Amino acid sequence: MDLLSTIFFFIIAIFILVTAHEFGHFITARIFGMRVDRFYIGFDFFGIKLWQKQIGETEYGIGAFPVGGYVKIAGMIDESMDTEHASTEVKPWEFRGKPVWQRLIVLAGGVFMNMVLAAAIFIGITAFFGESQTSLKTPAYVAPNSIFESMGLRSGDRLVSVNGKQLLYWEEALDPEQLSASPVRFTVERNGQQLTFTAPKDFLSRVNESQSLGLRPSMPPVIDQVLPNEPAAKVGMLPGALIVAIDGKPVSDWGEIVDIISQNAGKKLAITWMHLKSAPAEPLTAELIRKNGESFTTEVVPNASGKIGISLRQTIENERITLAFPEAVVSGIEQTWKTTVLTVQGFGKIFSGQEDFRKSVGGPIKIARIANQSAEQGPISFMYFVAVLSISLAVINILPIPALDGGQFLLNAIEGIIGREIPFEIKMRIQQVGMAILLTLFAYFMVNDLLNP
Repeated sequence: MDLLSTIFFFIIAIFILVTAHEFGHFITARIFGMRVDRFYIGFDFFGIKLWQKQIGETEYGIGAFPVGGYVKIAGMIDESMDTEHASTEVKPWEFRGKPVWQRLIVLAGGVFMNMVLAAAIFIGITAFFGESQTSLKTPAYVAPNSIFESMGLRSGDRLVSVNGKQLLYWEEALDPEQLSASPVRFTVERNGQQLTFTAPKDFLSRVNESQSLGLRPSMPPVIDQVLPNEPAAKVGMLPGALIVAIDGKPVSDWGEIVDIISQNAGKKLAITWMHLKSAPAEPLTAELIRKNGESFTTEVVPNASGKIGISLRQTIENERITLAFPEAVVSGIEQTWKTTVLTVQGFGKIFSGQEDFRKSVGGPIKIARIANQSAEQGPISFMYFVAVLSISLAVINILPIPALDGGQFLLNAIEGIIGREIPFEIKMRIQQVGMAILLTLFAYFMVNDLLNP
């Protein structure tokens, strides 16, 4: 049943993403009077189709292989490697017969629609279900050597007010408008007492210089998954466990765990963790595990990448706040922008070697697993996953790699700059190289998903 649900939610996610992406190419091509010969969701390799219907000049269909899709525009070199138009006169309805600026819009149409899809999902969720807000019951995590630590704040403090304004949610405390005030004052509760700390005059410049803000809601180190064949699994650590100490030093935040483990690659660590003897009837929280859990201490050796093969379970207490529709639109657009920035930064870290390529990327198998996991957490979680994946698809497609939209965009932009068409044979060779690269990467991702579940 788990395999069937994994396949089902993978197909649903891919169907939504591909339909939006290809519709972007389709609608812009039609707006500019280009003839669209085919619009397919899924690939019809070897002519295997689940459904097809001719409507006007376009054949619509669903291919039997749900790993993508395509729109075949007349006079365009694409995945089909069609060479029919190479020896014929340029027709006014063909892609190649249109001005460069129109071709560029058509090529960018898929990426644009993926971004629109993500924004629509974020806006829809916020409008119908409200905006997620983090409760102030969640204590603070203050990063070592951060501006907030130098001010006197400590991990475990509970925020009360910023600049005299009483807070209801964490998001208010981290509002840029609050942080840009002069001076900035944070009032916290610590051991039953309220303490106020004032930021230095160069607060904003120091925040901008650092790679992270240094203040956020604490993330209790509750384990969600223990990856098979990784160090944690080999020594018997279990999902649902709460890590409470490393080498005898108490820890209370996931960030602390990551920092300590990553700095001790290849070195033995004594990890103390707690686990409930039976599944709880109430939601799993760090407090519940501390109160009723059984304690274990296990010696673990992080791998060469400074990891032990565990992932975080979300146990932070959130509430959903109802917003008016205009506010929901603003919130949805902001979420889209922030997610896009984080996605670009993530790819930047991968390409620069800051992140392990094998561990950071995923192919169809990994995407299917995550789709199923998100669906198990509810429809909101699944749609968030689709939105984030849509943004990732947009970022990938805009990369200047032959056979991707970005590669095609670059070729057509060059034609616009030089004022003439690049010879057909050269474009065909570039497309063939691009397809070979994509197929190789696809095979690599499939193998990588199996070896790094």
